[in-house]
Amino acid sequence: MPTDAATSYSAPAALAAIIRSSYRVANMAVTETERGKLANAGAAGVITGRATVEATHRFASRFSDSFAADFYRQIGSGLFGSSIGMGTYLGECDDDEDRRYSNLVTEGLASGLNVVDTAINYRCQRSERAVGRALRDAIGSGLISRDQIVVCTKGGYVPLDRAPPESREEYGRYLRGTFFETGVMAASDIIAGGHCMTPRFLASQIAASHANLGLDCIDVYYLHNPEQQLDALGRDQFIAAIRTAFIQLESEVARGTIGVYGCATWSGFRVFAASRNHLSLSELLGVARDVGGPDHHFRVIQLPVNLAMPEAIRTPTQQADGANTAVLPLAQAMGISVVASASLMQSQLTHDLPRGVGSIFPSLETDAQRAIAFVRSLPLSSALVGMRATAHLHENLAAGRAVIQA
Repeated sequence: MPTDAATSYSAPAALAAIIRSSYRVANMAVTETERGKLANAGAAGVITGRATVEATHRFASRFSDSFAADFYRQIGSGLFGSSIGMGTYLGECDDDEDRRYSNLVTEGLASGLNVVDTAINYRCQRSERAVGRALRDAIGSGLISRDQIVVCTKGGYVPLDRAPPESREEYGRYLRGTFFETGVMAASDIIAGGHCMTPRFLASQIAASHANLGLDCIDVYYLHNPEQQLDALGRDQFIAAIRTAFIQLESEVARGTIGVYGCATWSGFRVFAASRNHLSLSELLGVARDVGGPDHHFRVIQLPVNLAMPEAIRTPTQQADGANTAVLPLAQAMGISVVASASLMQSQLTHDLPRGVGSIFPSLETDAQRAIAFVRSLPLSSALVGMRATAHLHENLAAGRAVIQA
């Protein structure tokens, strides 16, 4: 049966032992006229709609006999998503890789996975476009309906287009022609070498992601590694930038271009407050409440969680009500969904795991399955896994059937 990920969690003793031993800001309004200009060609044939609670619940019920009882969990606004999600980060910027991703996403949807995670900068926008082709094929063939798929993407990094530039001069021409001369952003808006989250830039990125994906609404939209700006901005400047970004994202929700929003991070939630790149979930939630009120739409965070990176559950990097706590239980208490990235740590956890992990998941045959099952055993919504081969898809699906042993 589908479940709510925000349930209490206590690690079994054996699992707990494994965990212990493991390894500037522009506030410019974006007019509707400007928005129309930002939306590039490709509006024809756009798939309308968004994921809904009812439709994702039907999808989960359809596949409920294929997985463990807690496989489908609520995410964001209460959508029911697969606790194994399809990631699209790695790979070459070429047509063969595009085909592999499109085919894999289509097959994953057919196999019961309905969480798809990408970003506009992944593989020079090619990952978003590959996902878009898969969605058109799957929906067009009647395999699945748009309202059953939880589509997630990210914006924040200045994205390339199709292939990396061959020279610094080519990159400069690309920036001028695509962003500066069009008014999307100024050179001074780029922070820390390649990051931007001004309102106008975010609006342009959402419009571009719509075109790449062939959708008119993105279910979950993340600010992508916002902590990178802390390398260049002071904490007060950074929070001011977050505030204007959240104002823009709340306006995107109101327009129906995104469903909910959040932050996809790498280090921010895993490091202590004394670290320059630290993100305070309580502070971010406070900003969201200030700009969006009690019905704000800051509903999801993403960070690495795996056997070798267990900070989300064991390291008290966050403060709330005068106490120190790890980010996962804090998000759980706040009603914010957590999505795990790097579940296999870019394939490094597919082999040579400690022997004790096997005894916790006796029904599983491979270390990849066990590593995914470990992440699934936590009170989070989905564990993202990058998959580009059918054999890996079916191997990983087995982790969704595992029952953890106390």
